[in-house]
Amino acid sequence: MKTDHPIRSLCEALEVSSSGYYDWCNRQTQPGPRAQENARLLQQIIQIHRESRQTYGSPRIQVVLRQAGHAHGRHRIARLMRRQGLCGRAKGRFRVCTTDSNHDQPIAPNRLPKLPPPDAPNQIWLGDITYVATDEGWLYLAGVLDLYSRRLTGWAMSEHIDTELILAAWGMALTHCQPPAGLVFHSDRGVQYASHDYRHALQQAQTVASMSRKGNCYDNAAMESFWSTLKHELIYRRHFKTRAEARQAIFDFIEVFYNRQRLHSSLGYLSPIDFEHQNK
Repeated sequence: MKTDHPIRSLCEALEVSSSGYYDWCNRQTQPGPRAQENARLLQQIIQIHRESRQTYGSPRIQVVLRQAGHAHGRHRIARLMRRQGLCGRAKGRFRVCTTDSNHDQPIAPNRLPKLPPPDAPNQIWLGDITYVATDEGWLYLAGVLDLYSRRLTGWAMSEHIDTELILAAWGMALTHCQPPAGLVFHSDRGVQYASHDYRHALQQAQTVASMSRKGNCYDNAAMESFWSTLKHELIYRRHFKTRAEARQAIFDFIEVFYNRQRLHSSLGYLSPIDFEHQNK
């Protein structure tokens, strides 16, 4: 109608003021305060999600925003993430067995149930082996995790799953942390951890061996949780053509992101290294 009649005449006929009409037009073309705030918040969310390597969901993003002085509800953050197509970590995949417990080597008892929770680093370490698929074949990864801070203190990679692999991870952890006598090292019953060479390495460091019950992954839950994080946030999101490519990506994830930057919910949303420093 406004193309056929002057705006003033139309406003008079409809009994509205010209100023009211133009104000209404401006509101249609300019977003309101809430929409503007959502737009600013979305840009912050996108930036945090990018810096988390596209792994953070709404709970961790809410924590990062709160640490920066911005209080926003998690449901609001989740809603804006859905609109933008942002999501956190992926779902699980299949599991390859890396534990061969059918051997006649000595088995250590499971000491964890009788121990109090650690209240400082280097009291209880956990060890395990996992695998990474590449076009060249499997790459095996051994890790040593501090139960107190969830920090990966030692790790090693190889195309062979043998005692040398876990000894290399153990050696890195010893060099970095220099634990006191009496450290408890917990692992599964795999032949690598029960081998003479590995038991000797623990004895040399005056470390007490502990092993999970047969076939019970829950006895080493914190270590399994780390593998889950690594796979959901890195391995399942990438395709590795070579073992060297996988090695580089895993090194970057562990040393740059996980130990130093990634917020851990069980640590009050601190990174493992920040948690250790804050609780010295």
